[in-house]
Amino acid sequence: MANPSEQLTIGAFAKAAGVNVETIRFYQRRGLLAEPERPLGGIRRYGEADVARLRFVKSAQRLGFSLDEIIELLKLEDGTHCREAAALAALRLADVRARQANLRRMERVLSRLVRECGSRGGRVSCPLIDALREG
Repeated sequence: MANPSEQLTIGAFAKAAGVNVETIRFYQRRGLLAEPERPLGGIRRYGEADVARLRFVKSAQRLGFSLDEIIELLKLEDGTHCREAAALAALRLADVRARQANLRRMERVLSRLVRECGSRGGRVSCPLIDALREG
């Protein structure tokens, strides 16, 4: 008989975790989630530990960690490897900061081009289009 805490079908598991069934299957193929044994003639069942693990994965994704990085974090999940987890987070933070710098640069360039487009009044050549053509 199945453990009473493991009574969720894959559909109920998906609903409890706020994802769709295909997401669960994809994560199982990637090794992020275990695929429970199928009892003889029965349906696989999932429990609260599975829901907690999937929520961990989704939380890490919201912070920008890749699935490969999440696999590494899951190996450190017992909480005794804080230094290793911090190293992964430091890499993610550096990436976030680089993206922010790139976004600020993009904002400056686009702001300038929009201003130039507005100041050309009636000219045939649009500064934005010209800049994009020049690369």
